[in-house]
Amino acid sequence: MAVGPGTLPEFFPVAGVRLGIASAGIKKPGRKDVVVFELAPGSRVAGLFTTNQFCAAPVTLSRRHLAEKAPRYLLINTGNANAGTGERGMNDALACCEALAQQAGVSASEVLPFSTGVIGEPLPVQKIVSALPDALASTADNRWAEAASGIMTTDTRPKGESAKFDLGGYTVTISGISKGAGMIRPNMATMLGFIATDARIASDALQTLASELGEQSFNRITIDGDTSTNDACMLIASGQYDGPEITLDSPHLPALRDALKKVYLDLAHAIVRDGEGATKFVTIHVSGAAAQQEALDVAYTVAHSPLVKTALFASDPNWGRILAAVGRAGIADLDVNALEIHLGDVCLVRNGGRAEDYSEERGQAVMDQEEITIAIDLNRGDISETVWTCDFSHDYVTINADYRS
Repeated sequence: MAVGPGTLPEFFPVAGVRLGIASAGIKKPGRKDVVVFELAPGSRVAGLFTTNQFCAAPVTLSRRHLAEKAPRYLLINTGNANAGTGERGMNDALACCEALAQQAGVSASEVLPFSTGVIGEPLPVQKIVSALPDALASTADNRWAEAASGIMTTDTRPKGESAKFDLGGYTVTISGISKGAGMIRPNMATMLGFIATDARIASDALQTLASELGEQSFNRITIDGDTSTNDACMLIASGQYDGPEITLDSPHLPALRDALKKVYLDLAHAIVRDGEGATKFVTIHVSGAAAQQEALDVAYTVAHSPLVKTALFASDPNWGRILAAVGRAGIADLDVNALEIHLGDVCLVRNGGRAEDYSEERGQAVMDQEEITIAIDLNRGDISETVWTCDFSHDYVTINADYRS
Protein backbone atom coordinates (compact mmCIF):
# COMPACT_ATOMS: atom_id res chain seq x y z
CA MET A 1 0.00 0.00 0.00
CA ALA A 2 1.40 3.38 -1.00
CA VAL A 3 0.22 6.78 -2.22
CA GLY A 4 0.56 7.74 -5.88
CA PRO A 5 1.89 5.79 -8.86
CA GLY A 6 5.47 5.44 -7.63
CA THR A 7 7.00 4.71 -11.03
CA LEU A 8 10.74 5.12 -11.36
CA PRO A 9 12.00 7.80 -13.75
CA GLU A 10 14.32 7.35 -16.67
CA PHE A 11 17.69 7.41 -14.92
CA PHE A 12 20.43 9.43 -16.58
CA PRO A 13 23.90 7.97 -16.05
CA VAL A 14 26.17 10.20 -13.95
CA ALA A 15 29.67 10.27 -15.41
CA GLY A 16 32.15 8.97 -12.84
CA VAL A 17 29.59 6.94 -10.89
CA ARG A 18 29.07 3.21 -11.48
CA LEU A 19 26.82 0.86 -9.49
CA GLY A 20 26.96 -2.87 -8.85
CA ILE A 21 24.36 -5.13 -7.27
CA ALA A 22 24.65 -8.66 -5.87
CA SER A 23 22.88 -11.17 -3.65
CA ALA A 24 24.33 -12.06 -0.26
CA GLY A 25 21.16 -13.72 1.04
CA ILE A 26 21.37 -11.76 4.29
CA LYS A 27 17.69 -12.11 5.15
CA LYS A 28 16.18 -13.88 2.15
CA PRO A 29 18.01 -16.28 -0.18
CA GLY A 30 18.45 -14.89 -3.67
CA ARG A 31 17.48 -11.35 -2.80
CA LYS A 32 19.67 -8.60 -4.24
CA ASP A 33 20.80 -7.01 -0.97
CA VAL A 34 24.31 -5.65 -1.56
CA VAL A 35 24.92 -2.48 -3.57
CA VAL A 36 28.27 -0.93 -4.42
CA PHE A 37 28.89 2.60 -5.68
CA GLU A 38 32.20 3.02 -7.52
CA LEU A 39 33.33 6.66 -7.72
CA ALA A 40 35.89 8.07 -10.13
CA PRO A 41 39.14 9.42 -8.65
CA GLY A 42 38.67 13.01 -7.59
CA SER A 43 35.02 12.58 -6.62
CA ARG A 44 33.88 14.39 -3.51
CA VAL A 45 31.29 13.19 -1.00
CA ALA A 46 29.41 15.01 1.78
CA GLY A 47 26.33 14.14 3.77
CA LEU A 48 24.21 13.93 6.88
CA PHE A 49 23.99 11.09 9.38
CA THR A 50 21.58 10.07 12.11
CA THR A 51 21.61 11.96 15.41
CA ASN A 52 20.56 8.85 17.35
CA GLN A 53 23.09 8.30 20.17
CA PHE A 54 22.95 4.55 19.48
CA CYS A 55 24.15 5.17 15.95
CA ALA A 56 25.12 2.03 14.07
CA ALA A 57 28.69 0.90 13.52
CA PRO A 58 28.62 1.75 9.79
CA VAL A 59 27.56 5.32 10.63
CA THR A 60 30.50 5.75 13.00
CA LEU A 61 32.91 4.21 10.51
CA SER A 62 31.59 6.22 7.54
CA ARG A 63 32.04 9.45 9.48
CA ARG A 64 35.59 8.43 10.36
CA HIS A 65 36.52 7.40 6.82
CA LEU A 66 34.91 10.49 5.32
CA ALA A 67 37.16 12.65 7.48
CA GLU A 68 40.28 10.72 6.45
CA LYS A 69 40.15 10.34 2.68
CA ALA A 70 38.11 11.06 -0.43
CA PRO A 71 35.81 8.03 -0.83
CA ARG A 72 36.15 5.76 -3.86
CA TYR A 73 33.48 3.22 -2.91
CA LEU A 74 30.18 3.09 -1.03
CA LEU A 75 29.09 -0.33 0.28
CA ILE A 76 25.44 -0.81 1.22
CA ASN A 77 23.76 -3.88 2.66
CA THR A 78 20.14 -4.46 3.60
CA GLY A 79 18.63 -7.03 5.95
CA ASN A 80 20.91 -6.19 8.88
CA ALA A 81 21.49 -2.78 10.50
CA ASN A 82 24.69 -3.69 12.38
CA ALA A 83 23.38 -1.45 15.17
CA GLY A 84 23.46 -2.21 18.87
CA THR A 85 26.32 -4.61 18.16
CA GLY A 86 29.11 -2.96 20.18
CA GLU A 87 32.78 -3.49 19.37
CA ARG A 88 32.01 -6.54 17.25
CA GLY A 89 29.85 -4.38 15.02
CA MET A 90 32.72 -1.95 14.41
CA ASN A 91 35.08 -4.82 13.60
CA ASP A 92 32.52 -6.35 11.25
CA ALA A 93 31.90 -3.10 9.40
CA LEU A 94 35.64 -2.57 9.02
CA ALA A 95 36.12 -6.15 7.80
CA CYS A 96 33.63 -5.54 5.00
CA CYS A 97 35.40 -2.30 4.05
CA GLU A 98 38.77 -4.07 4.05
CA ALA A 99 37.47 -6.89 1.87
CA LEU A 100 36.06 -4.49 -0.70
CA ALA A 101 39.19 -2.34 -0.59
CA GLN A 102 41.43 -5.33 -1.20
CA GLN A 103 39.41 -6.45 -4.21
CA ALA A 104 39.14 -2.94 -5.65
CA GLY A 105 42.75 -1.91 -5.04
CA VAL A 106 42.06 0.99 -2.68
CA SER A 107 42.53 1.58 1.04
CA ALA A 108 39.84 0.61 3.55
CA SER A 109 39.40 4.26 4.54
CA GLU A 110 38.29 4.97 0.96
CA VAL A 111 35.20 2.79 1.52
CA LEU A 112 32.06 4.13 3.25
CA PRO A 113 29.79 1.40 4.70
CA PHE A 114 26.00 1.70 5.07
CA SER A 115 23.63 -0.86 6.58
CA THR A 116 19.89 -1.07 7.09
CA GLY A 117 17.64 -3.76 8.56
CA VAL A 118 17.12 -5.47 11.91
CA ILE A 119 18.87 -3.90 14.94
CA GLY A 120 20.88 -5.99 17.40
CA GLU A 121 21.87 -8.88 15.16
CA PRO A 122 25.53 -9.54 14.24
CA LEU A 123 26.41 -8.57 10.69
CA PRO A 124 26.83 -11.67 8.47
CA VAL A 125 30.24 -10.57 7.27
CA GLN A 126 31.09 -13.68 5.27
CA LYS A 127 27.86 -13.50 3.29
CA ILE A 128 28.56 -9.88 2.36
CA VAL A 129 32.22 -10.52 1.54
CA SER A 130 31.24 -13.49 -0.65
CA ALA A 131 28.90 -11.24 -2.66
CA LEU A 132 31.49 -8.53 -3.32
CA PRO A 133 33.12 -10.09 -6.42
CA ASP A 134 29.73 -10.23 -8.16
CA ALA A 135 28.88 -6.68 -7.09
CA LEU A 136 32.19 -5.31 -8.36
CA ALA A 137 32.06 -7.29 -11.59
CA SER A 138 28.59 -5.96 -12.36
CA THR A 139 29.33 -2.25 -11.93
CA ALA A 140 27.93 -0.05 -14.69
CA ASP A 141 26.63 3.49 -15.01
CA ASN A 142 23.08 2.40 -15.89
CA ARG A 143 22.12 0.30 -12.85
CA TRP A 144 20.36 3.00 -10.83
CA ALA A 145 16.95 1.30 -11.01
CA GLU A 146 18.36 -2.04 -9.83
CA ALA A 147 20.23 -0.29 -7.02
CA ALA A 148 17.01 1.44 -5.94
CA SER A 149 15.45 -2.01 -5.47
CA GLY A 150 18.62 -3.39 -3.89
CA ILE A 151 18.52 -0.98 -0.93
CA MET A 152 14.87 -1.63 0.01
CA THR A 153 13.75 -3.17 3.32
CA THR A 154 10.05 -2.80 4.20
CA ASP A 155 9.62 -0.47 1.23
CA THR A 156 6.88 -1.61 -1.14
CA ARG A 157 8.52 0.04 -4.15
CA PRO A 158 11.87 1.49 -5.21
CA LYS A 159 12.44 5.23 -5.07
CA GLY A 160 14.49 7.34 -7.45
CA GLU A 161 14.78 10.62 -9.31
CA SER A 162 16.93 11.89 -12.16
CA ALA A 163 17.38 15.17 -14.02
CA LYS A 164 19.47 16.96 -16.62
CA PHE A 165 19.74 20.72 -16.89
CA ASP A 166 21.86 23.50 -18.31
CA LEU A 167 24.24 25.22 -15.92
CA GLY A 168 26.07 28.15 -17.44
CA GLY A 169 26.15 26.51 -20.85
CA TYR A 170 27.18 23.08 -19.55
CA THR A 171 24.91 20.05 -19.12
CA VAL A 172 24.70 18.77 -15.55
CA THR A 173 23.22 15.39 -14.60
CA ILE A 174 21.72 14.41 -11.23
CA SER A 175 20.48 10.96 -10.26
CA GLY A 176 19.48 9.67 -6.84
CA ILE A 177 17.84 6.83 -4.96
CA SER A 178 16.43 6.54 -1.46
CA LYS A 179 14.87 3.93 0.81
CA GLY A 180 12.68 4.12 3.86
CA ALA A 181 9.15 3.31 4.96
CA GLY A 182 9.13 3.11 8.77
CA MET A 183 11.08 4.35 11.80
CA ILE A 184 11.12 7.68 9.97
CA ARG A 185 11.60 10.91 11.92
CA PRO A 186 13.66 13.99 11.13
CA ASN A 187 17.26 14.21 12.26
CA MET A 188 17.53 11.54 9.63
CA ALA A 189 15.60 8.32 9.95
CA THR A 190 15.62 4.63 8.87
CA MET A 191 16.36 5.94 5.52
CA LEU A 192 19.22 5.96 3.13
CA GLY A 193 19.63 8.50 0.38
CA PHE A 194 22.31 8.67 -2.30
CA ILE A 195 22.33 11.60 -4.73
CA ALA A 196 25.05 11.97 -7.35
CA THR A 197 25.90 14.71 -9.83
CA ASP A 198 28.65 15.07 -12.39
CA ALA A 199 29.13 18.74 -11.47
CA ARG A 200 32.46 19.78 -10.02
CA ILE A 201 31.71 21.25 -6.59
CA ALA A 202 34.19 22.65 -4.07
CA SER A 203 34.30 20.66 -0.82
CA ASP A 204 32.88 23.42 1.38
CA ALA A 205 30.11 24.16 -1.10
CA LEU A 206 29.27 20.45 -1.32
CA GLN A 207 28.91 20.10 2.45
CA THR A 208 26.84 23.28 2.58
CA LEU A 209 24.51 21.90 -0.09
CA ALA A 210 24.29 18.49 1.59
CA SER A 211 23.42 20.06 4.94
CA GLU A 212 20.96 22.65 3.63
CA LEU A 213 19.14 20.36 1.24
CA GLY A 214 19.01 17.45 3.68
CA GLU A 215 17.56 19.75 6.31
CA GLN A 216 14.87 21.03 3.95
CA SER A 217 13.81 17.60 2.71
CA PHE A 218 14.78 14.40 4.54
CA ASN A 219 14.79 16.27 7.86
CA ARG A 220 11.22 17.45 7.23
CA ILE A 221 9.54 14.08 6.83
CA THR A 222 8.09 11.82 9.51
CA ILE A 223 6.18 8.55 9.43
CA ASP A 224 6.03 7.57 13.08
CA GLY A 225 8.30 9.88 15.09
CA ASP A 226 11.06 7.28 15.58
CA THR A 227 14.61 8.34 14.74
CA SER A 228 16.64 5.39 13.52
CA THR A 229 20.18 4.30 14.27
CA ASN A 230 21.37 4.04 10.67
CA ASP A 231 20.26 7.04 8.64
CA ALA A 232 22.50 8.61 6.06
CA CYS A 233 21.97 10.90 3.11
CA MET A 234 25.03 11.35 0.90
CA LEU A 235 25.71 13.85 -1.88
CA ILE A 236 28.31 12.80 -4.44
CA ALA A 237 29.98 15.16 -6.92
CA SER A 238 32.08 13.28 -9.47
CA GLY A 239 33.38 16.44 -11.15
CA GLN A 240 33.22 14.79 -14.57
CA TYR A 241 31.23 17.48 -16.41
CA ASP A 242 33.02 20.00 -18.62
CA GLY A 243 32.21 23.13 -16.65
CA PRO A 244 34.15 25.06 -14.00
CA GLU A 245 34.20 24.26 -10.29
CA ILE A 246 31.16 25.51 -8.41
CA THR A 247 32.16 27.40 -5.27
CA LEU A 248 30.18 29.11 -2.52
CA ASP A 249 30.44 32.43 -4.36
CA SER A 250 29.80 30.98 -7.83
CA PRO A 251 26.96 32.71 -9.75
CA HIS A 252 25.76 29.25 -10.80
CA LEU A 253 25.39 27.90 -7.25
CA PRO A 254 21.71 29.01 -6.84
CA ALA A 255 20.66 27.19 -10.02
CA LEU A 256 22.53 24.05 -8.95
CA ARG A 257 20.95 24.26 -5.51
CA ASP A 258 17.45 24.53 -7.00
CA ALA A 259 17.98 21.51 -9.26
CA LEU A 260 19.37 19.43 -6.42
CA LYS A 261 16.59 20.55 -4.08
CA LYS A 262 13.93 19.16 -6.41
CA VAL A 263 15.66 15.78 -6.47
CA TYR A 264 16.07 15.80 -2.68
CA LEU A 265 12.40 16.68 -2.15
CA ASP A 266 11.15 14.08 -4.61
CA LEU A 267 13.22 11.36 -2.92
CA ALA A 268 12.09 12.43 0.56
CA HIS A 269 8.43 12.64 -0.47
CA ALA A 270 8.69 9.18 -2.01
CA ILE A 271 9.54 7.82 1.44
CA VAL A 272 6.40 9.37 2.94
CA ARG A 273 4.27 8.14 0.05
CA ASP A 274 5.55 4.63 0.79
CA GLY A 275 5.21 4.94 4.56
CA GLU A 276 4.35 1.61 6.16
CA GLY A 277 0.65 1.15 5.53
CA ALA A 278 0.22 4.69 4.18
CA THR A 279 -2.95 5.65 2.32
CA LYS A 280 -2.57 9.46 2.56
CA PHE A 281 0.24 11.89 1.71
CA VAL A 282 -0.11 14.84 4.07
CA THR A 283 1.54 18.26 3.87
CA ILE A 284 1.51 20.26 7.09
CA HIS A 285 2.35 23.92 6.49
CA VAL A 286 2.74 26.24 9.45
CA SER A 287 3.00 29.97 8.74
CA GLY A 288 2.90 33.16 10.80
CA ALA A 289 5.28 31.79 13.43
CA ALA A 290 7.55 34.00 15.50
CA ALA A 291 10.46 31.53 15.25
CA GLN A 292 11.44 28.48 13.22
CA GLN A 293 11.34 26.14 16.20
CA GLU A 294 7.78 27.02 17.16
CA ALA A 295 6.67 26.45 13.56
CA LEU A 296 8.32 23.03 13.64
CA ASP A 297 6.92 22.25 17.08
CA VAL A 298 3.39 22.87 15.84
CA ALA A 299 3.91 20.95 12.60
CA TYR A 300 5.39 17.90 14.31
CA THR A 301 2.84 17.84 17.11
CA VAL A 302 0.11 17.57 14.48
CA ALA A 303 2.12 15.13 12.35
CA HIS A 304 2.82 12.81 15.28
CA SER A 305 -0.64 12.83 16.84
CA PRO A 306 -2.03 9.27 16.67
CA LEU A 307 -5.52 10.73 16.80
CA VAL A 308 -4.89 12.99 13.82
CA LYS A 309 -3.16 10.21 11.88
CA THR A 310 -5.93 7.68 12.48
CA ALA A 311 -8.58 10.25 11.54
CA LEU A 312 -6.69 10.79 8.28
CA PHE A 313 -6.74 7.04 7.63
CA ALA A 314 -10.48 6.96 8.26
CA SER A 315 -11.02 10.05 6.07
CA ASP A 316 -12.82 11.51 9.09
CA PRO A 317 -12.92 15.34 9.17
CA ASN A 318 -12.57 15.35 12.95
CA TRP A 319 -10.94 18.78 12.96
CA GLY A 320 -11.02 19.00 16.77
CA ARG A 321 -8.04 16.61 16.85
CA ILE A 322 -5.97 19.05 14.78
CA LEU A 323 -7.03 21.98 16.96
CA ALA A 324 -6.10 20.06 20.11
CA ALA A 325 -2.67 19.17 18.72
CA VAL A 326 -1.91 22.80 17.89
CA GLY A 327 -2.99 23.81 21.37
CA ARG A 328 -0.64 21.36 23.10
CA ALA A 329 2.41 22.14 20.96
CA GLY A 330 3.91 24.21 23.78
CA ILE A 331 3.77 27.65 22.13
CA ALA A 332 3.98 30.29 24.85
CA ASP A 333 1.28 32.98 24.83
CA LEU A 334 -0.45 31.52 21.79
CA ASP A 335 -3.44 33.68 20.82
CA VAL A 336 -6.00 31.06 19.83
CA ASN A 337 -8.34 33.79 18.59
CA ALA A 338 -5.76 34.97 16.04
CA LEU A 339 -4.82 31.68 14.39
CA GLU A 340 -6.52 29.95 11.48
CA ILE A 341 -6.48 26.29 10.46
CA HIS A 342 -7.30 25.13 6.95
CA LEU A 343 -7.89 21.65 5.58
CA GLY A 344 -7.13 22.03 1.90
CA ASP A 345 -9.17 25.05 0.78
CA VAL A 346 -11.61 24.71 3.67
CA CYS A 347 -11.20 26.89 6.76
CA LEU A 348 -11.72 24.81 9.89
CA VAL A 349 -10.86 27.23 12.69
CA ARG A 350 -11.14 31.02 12.90
CA ASN A 351 -11.63 33.42 15.84
CA GLY A 352 -11.00 30.68 18.39
CA GLY A 353 -13.59 28.22 17.12
CA ARG A 354 -15.15 26.53 14.13
CA ALA A 355 -15.12 28.78 11.08
CA GLU A 356 -18.58 30.15 10.38
CA ASP A 357 -18.54 28.93 6.77
CA TYR A 358 -17.31 25.40 7.59
CA SER A 359 -19.51 22.44 6.81
CA GLU A 360 -19.01 18.74 7.39
CA GLU A 361 -19.62 18.09 3.70
CA ARG A 362 -16.80 20.42 2.63
CA GLY A 363 -14.44 18.94 5.20
CA GLN A 364 -15.34 15.42 4.10
CA ALA A 365 -14.62 16.26 0.46
CA VAL A 366 -11.04 17.17 1.36
CA MET A 367 -10.49 14.20 3.68
CA ASP A 368 -11.61 11.82 0.94
CA GLN A 369 -8.61 12.88 -1.15
CA GLU A 370 -5.37 10.88 -1.27
CA GLU A 371 -3.21 14.00 -0.87
CA ILE A 372 -4.16 16.50 1.82
CA THR A 373 -2.74 19.80 3.05
CA ILE A 374 -3.22 21.04 6.62
CA ALA A 375 -2.34 24.74 6.80
CA ILE A 376 -1.95 26.45 10.17
CA ASP A 377 -1.45 30.23 10.33
CA LEU A 378 -0.38 31.31 13.81
CA ASN A 379 -0.54 35.00 12.87
CA ARG A 380 2.29 35.97 15.24
CA GLY A 381 5.30 36.38 12.93
CA ASP A 382 6.64 35.82 9.43
CA ILE A 383 8.33 32.40 9.76
CA SER A 384 6.96 29.35 7.96
CA GLU A 385 7.91 25.66 7.85
CA THR A 386 6.57 22.60 6.04
CA VAL A 387 6.58 18.98 7.17
CA TRP A 388 5.36 15.93 5.25
CA THR A 389 3.76 12.88 6.84
CA CYS A 390 1.19 10.15 6.27
CA ASP A 391 -1.68 8.46 8.08
CA PHE A 392 -1.65 5.45 10.42
CA SER A 393 -3.45 2.40 9.09
CA HIS A 394 -4.04 -1.14 10.32
CA ASP A 395 -1.20 -2.24 8.06
CA TYR A 396 1.34 -0.12 9.97
CA VAL A 397 0.75 -2.25 13.07
CA THR A 398 0.82 -5.49 11.10
CA ILE A 399 4.05 -4.65 9.26
CA ASN A 400 5.89 -3.70 12.43
CA ALA A 401 4.49 -6.57 14.49
CA ASP A 402 5.72 -9.05 11.86
CA TYR A 403 8.97 -7.26 10.96
CA ARG A 404 11.39 -9.88 12.33
CA SER A 405 9.40 -12.93 11.23
